[in-house]
Amino acid sequence: MLRPVLFLSLILSAALLQAESTEVERVTQVIEAQGGSAALYNRRGEANFRAGSIDSSIADFDRAIRLEPRLAPQHWQRGISLYYAGRFVDGYKQFELHQTVNPSDVENGVWHFLCRARANGIEDARAHMLPISGDPRVPMAQIWQLFQGKATVEDVFRAANTPGRGALEDQLFYANLYVGLYYEALDQGHEASEYIGKAAKAPGATHYMGDVARVHARMLGL
Repeated sequence: MLRPVLFLSLILSAALLQAESTEVERVTQVIEAQGGSAALYNRRGEANFRAGSIDSSIADFDRAIRLEPRLAPQHWQRGISLYYAGRFVDGYKQFELHQTVNPSDVENGVWHFLCRARANGIEDARAHMLPISGDPRVPMAQIWQLFQGKATVEDVFRAANTPGRGALEDQLFYANLYVGLYYEALDQGHEASEYIGKAAKAPGATHYMGDVARVHARMLGL
């Protein structure tokens, strides 16, 4: 018999998937009626990602870029979709491109690392880490040091539990997400599931990275 909390979680997950499928249909109707624009294809691409339709999200992001080529270096969302599609070389190239317009973003550097690690191994990923510095968000400095091999998981959570510029809940969300992804890069599946599961359940994570955590958790069967 399903535990009540697990049963509720399954109901909520199904409801979220239905909502995103409805959003995909809604945007598709607008595109068919009015013609596609970069903004509409981006919107549908994000909805497709949230619905777990990863390849469709990439196709929509590519359509947006064809319509507005200037979007190409901005498109970190496309890079994340490429990671989940298993297109790791394309993924790390997208994050290298994003680095040209957003050079201090630790998250971009981490996703580049994750793609490169899947494509070529951890040592290659560490040898080709992007030159990231100056991200003021807590605990991004410690997360970056963790992937560099210069900090521990405990260091990340010590920083995340320290009051900073952002809310503690948000700091802990990013700590859980990126520690989970770190363990996934190391092929430590149990630990990866534990932390990604915590990130996916963060009630305040209503942004796109919260969507990423929830999509990842569904892929893990959480």
